[in-house]
This record gives sequence, C-alpha cells and structure tokens, in this order.
Amino acid sequence: MDKVRIGIIGYGNMGTGHAKYLVNGEVQNAELTAVCDINPAKLEAAKKSFGDKVKLFSDADELIASGCVDGVIISTPHYSHPPIAIKAFEKGLHVLVEKPAGVYTKAVREMNEVAVKSGKVFGIMYNQRTNPLYQKLRDLVKSGELGEIKRSVWIITDWYRPQSYYDSGGWRATWAGEGGGVLLNQDPHQLDLWQWICGMPKRVRAFCAFGKYHDIEVEDDVTAYVEYENGATGVFITSTGEAPGTNRFEISGDRGKIVAEDGKLTFWRLRVSERQFNREYKGGFGEPECWKCEIPIEGRHTGHAGITANWVNAILKGTELLAPGIEGINGLTISNAMHLSAWTDDWVTLPLDEDLFYELLQQRIKNSKTKKVSGDKVLNVDGTF
Repeated sequence: MDKVRIGIIGYGNMGTGHAKYLVNGEVQNAELTAVCDINPAKLEAAKKSFGDKVKLFSDADELIASGCVDGVIISTPHYSHPPIAIKAFEKGLHVLVEKPAGVYTKAVREMNEVAVKSGKVFGIMYNQRTNPLYQKLRDLVKSGELGEIKRSVWIITDWYRPQSYYDSGGWRATWAGEGGGVLLNQDPHQLDLWQWICGMPKRVRAFCAFGKYHDIEVEDDVTAYVEYENGATGVFITSTGEAPGTNRFEISGDRGKIVAEDGKLTFWRLRVSERQFNREYKGGFGEPECWKCEIPIEGRHTGHAGITANWVNAILKGTELLAPGIEGINGLTISNAMHLSAWTDDWVTLPLDEDLFYELLQQRIKNSKTKKVSGDKVLNVDGTF
C-alpha cells in the first residue's frame, strides 16, 4: 500500500475541516474516499463539494464494510466514538478518533483492548501535541532540566461561550448529548497535555459548578486540585463564563519555574537547585540565584493535518505515533475523576471507580433535557443510535 484511503465518519464542524485539508493535498499519501453522516443535509453538502470523487454513506456500518477505505477518522458525537471505533477495528481498519476518546473510561478501555488486539494503527486527534511550545515544555520537564516537579497550575479560562452557542444545538451542554461541559468539550487537549507533561495524579478533588453562567445542565466552571505520588500538587481552573479569559500554564520544580503564556515559554532557572540551597545556605534570609531565560521555540504547529499525517506515516512506514489512541484514556480519566469528585463531594483516588462513575452518569443521562443528537436520531446510553 502506497496510499491510505480515508473515510470520515461525521461530517460536522470537525469532519468538514478534516476533509478540507485532505482534498487540498496537505497530507501526503492520503486520499479522502468516503464520507458518512446521518444528516441528509450534510451529505448533500459533501456531494456539492466532492461530486462523484467521494462515496457517501448515511450509515457508519455501511462505510466500514464498504471496502473503499483503509482507515477512518471518527468525528461524531462523543458517546459514539468507542462503539464506532470498535466496529472499524473488527473490520480490519485503522482508526483516528477525535477528542475526547469517549465520555466514560469504561467504554474507552474496551475500545483500547480491541485496538491492541486488532494490530491496527490507532491515533487520537490531540493536535496540540504538534505545538512546538508544548513539545519544548515537555522536553524541559522530561529531561530533568526543571528538576523534580513541585507544583503545576493551569488557568485555562479563554473558552468564553455566550448562551447562543449552547442554544445552537439541542444536544449541546447536555448529559445525554455531550456527556459533560467545559471538561469534556473544550478541555480535553489541556487535560491531555497536563498529564503528557506532568504525569498522572494519584488523587483528585474538584469543585464543578453546573450551569453557573449559562442555562445548561453540565459544568461551565471548574476548580480542581490534584496530588501526585512524589508529593507534588496541581491546580486546574477552567470556565466558559469568563471574559477576558486566561491561558497560563506554570510548572514549578526544584530547579526553577517555567511559564507558558501568550505563545511564549519563560524559564526562571535556578543556578543551584532549591533543595541544595536549602541544605547548604547559612545566611538566614536568602534564595538561589535565578536567571530569566526566554526559551526559543522552533518548528511549526501543524495541528489537525499534522496528527493525520503522523497517523498516515505510522500506517505506511511504521513510524511512531505522536498521539497514540490508547493514551486518550488518560486525560479522560482526570476529567471523569473531576466529575465524580464533584458529584460525590469527596476525594477521588486513581485508578478510578469506573462502575460508580458510569452509574452516576446514567442517572444524569436519564434526567437529561434532551437525547437528540442529529436530525431525528436519538442517542442511547450505550453510545449507539
């Protein structure tokens, strides 16, 4: 195989974006050969754009079984990601799934197990991993340049959404339609980057406000505190109700502090580690000598097309995935833990009690304002239509 034939399942905002860069030839050795959506109007739009060059399907199972694709990009509503991916793997297809990997880890864990057994290439659309800013930040942490992490704080509140955004779709900001609010819709990239750079916490305590700033049933304001095995702590603050918002990621370690903000990376580097200074200094008041370093950022943020190109190269050449699909469960675990902590008003220790989370989620789905997802289709609690 010298080219990967790709089918897009879900031709909404994200699906049309993926189709655009594929048909524009921005991903080498990739060809868009099929599009699927349950909404006839979206299929008509696809027909106007591609004519007879791309086959159209109204049913994902039919596309998966068609034989006209080698892999699929899944950009459907959140709940349906795992069941569609599982069907694709079982038919021998490679899979690239949009974020989040799913709504609850129990379903995502099953998807991961099927993916591993299939031997197919499984990626997730964590396009922020292609951002040189976060790649460099991760390098500084993983290489030991910052020393052992003491604390991380991410304030990510530049997600402002007016009420009209939520009113634009009956499925938006509902437990049945999306399965969550700012944590599941806006923040999956940041939750992934947080664990990609700092690792997974051991326990979580979160305070979620549901419909604090909007007429919605899910969370639109969150403050969470986490603890790590080495004693480090972390804080994650997010909201869709603040304007102007902030995006500031700060990590403090034994050898200084790094701040990612406004597209820049600043390292306040200690000449001597804080722990060494604490042991050796005898002068009373004092602190380690500190240098403010502006870290150069090299490379280009290739975004969604970059993740797709990486996935295609992994299929054709066996190269390493930048965003393996099985890692999608990590950020989702943190998200689920935050929800569970808020629902139970208590600490949540990882590994997560997946059965309890699932049980409490089903209660919210049952009482959700709507189960409509697209057209006349209704989403079942198991992620099927």
